[in-house]
Amino acid sequence: MLWSTTYLDRGCCDWRDIMEELLKIAKNKGVSAEVYALKQVSDNFSFENGEFKNIESSKSSGVSLRIIKDGMLGFAYTRNLKNTEELFNNAILGVREKVEAHFEFPFTDKVENIRTYDEKLEEIKNEEIVEECERVINELKKRVKGQINIFSFKSSSEINILNTSGTNLRSKRTEFIIHIHINFPNTYAGIERMLLSRSFKMVDEDIIQFVSSLYNAGENVVHTKGGRMKVLFLPETMFVLLWRLLSGSNGMSLYLKETPLIGKIGERIFSEKLSIYNDPLNEDFVYSTPFDDEGVPCRRFPIVEKGVFKNFFFDLYYAGKTGNRSTGNGFRSGFWGGDPIRIKPIPMLTSIYIEKGDRSFDELIRMMDRGIIVAGQLGAHSGNIPNGDFSIGLSPGIYVEDGKIKGRVLDAMVSGNIYEVMKDVIGVEDKVYPSFLGYYPSILFDNVSVAMK
Repeated sequence: MLWSTTYLDRGCCDWRDIMEELLKIAKNKGVSAEVYALKQVSDNFSFENGEFKNIESSKSSGVSLRIIKDGMLGFAYTRNLKNTEELFNNAILGVREKVEAHFEFPFTDKVENIRTYDEKLEEIKNEEIVEECERVINELKKRVKGQINIFSFKSSSEINILNTSGTNLRSKRTEFIIHIHINFPNTYAGIERMLLSRSFKMVDEDIIQFVSSLYNAGENVVHTKGGRMKVLFLPETMFVLLWRLLSGSNGMSLYLKETPLIGKIGERIFSEKLSIYNDPLNEDFVYSTPFDDEGVPCRRFPIVEKGVFKNFFFDLYYAGKTGNRSTGNGFRSGFWGGDPIRIKPIPMLTSIYIEKGDRSFDELIRMMDRGIIVAGQLGAHSGNIPNGDFSIGLSPGIYVEDGKIKGRVLDAMVSGNIYEVMKDVIGVEDKVYPSFLGYYPSILFDNVSVAMK
């Protein structure tokens, strides 16, 4: 067994003491301040072509400081603090950039008491996770001929937020993933699904059955003509559409006037079959959190409800710039992640929930006279994202005719605009599954443009 350990920083001292010392310095100099500290321990497990590859373990910690001096923002961070005065002075230097705050650091004394942590996960030995991954691989080998790749991840983290307004918050979180991907021959395209939990769990039969049966159904390559047809997005590819919605409903886009949703609150923008929520307090969701990375309490609210646009979402900065209040969505991550210590908070949704419908997955397929299942994609970044445009390669695309899967297509593309495509919904799956940034069902759309070579 190959074991690789990476220590980004073990933490030379007690971050809590450092945080309080930084606040003391700020108060003595008449400066408002917020201190954010993160500690994380993680193990990554990798299996390629059905064989164990390696384990990589890491421990990291760090602290970042935001200040408001004379109405201007300053920022500094470190992973190896030796001098609190130096870090504070670095934040003061940032004030010279003349970024106006337009907000004050909040006082938060009450947040929802929700479960985000399972101490038992920290006690799980790496050998147990390897054994579970190998069990899944052996089961899949009985059912498919494709290349079986598995990625597993176990982590525990602790976040502390203090500010000069009196906020003093702490949250511990655990996360466990087993992500299965079965590649078709001579390609990186394949069928995927993941188990996501805050506790150690075994992969259930439903996941194994889904990836193996869809892989086998799409094993043969078929050729067909393009045109407008029914298109079924799986939970694993829904983020292509959601990325455009997140861009459009983001407080930053509202401030920059880069969204077609300006003035559209209360108007129908999608099919009435679609309701999309920010749901950070749902304990069934692993990415639940009682407060954001600015110490603002989180809450559940709709972005779209029965097709009607309901809300933009904000962090403190863009709420102030637009004359709104923070919705508790100031997070230290970009759309594709990043180092929370280095990143300033931006408006972000991290717990998206698309309300399930009333159709089984098999029913959705039977409703397709001719269409494509978007099981994987390439080029999610293509198109005018703020405007809602997308154009993706299918990797893979599974072809359906007369309600039956015929095989997979090569060199195919799906394109459109979410404000047109998402108005024409045929059916929504009756289950949701964890995927990027949230939990989604499969959704069947009508009259979508599909190009074939």
